[in-house]
Amino acid sequence: MKLRIAIWSGVGVLVVVFWTLYISATSSTPLGIGWSLVYLTCPIALAHHYAVNFYSVLLINAATYALVGSVVETTRRQYKSRMISN
Repeated sequence: MKLRIAIWSGVGVLVVVFWTLYISATSSTPLGIGWSLVYLTCPIALAHHYAVNFYSVLLINAATYALVGSVVETTRRQYKSRMISN
């Protein structure tokens, strides 16, 4: 289970790197549905009014994905054990 949570955390880091590269490569900010995707996949982006450096965003997004991953993996584990016992 620790490996799966680490994978979730790694995906959180990759999401931040992807959005950073995408926004810097297009030299503009995403519009409309693009911002919705950014807010959905990188919740720290909701705090864009505050000065947050790149490494803090990486750390916060990795922690957010690790938390979500631990909830999902715990739920999956409970559901799987329940299915086997029936």
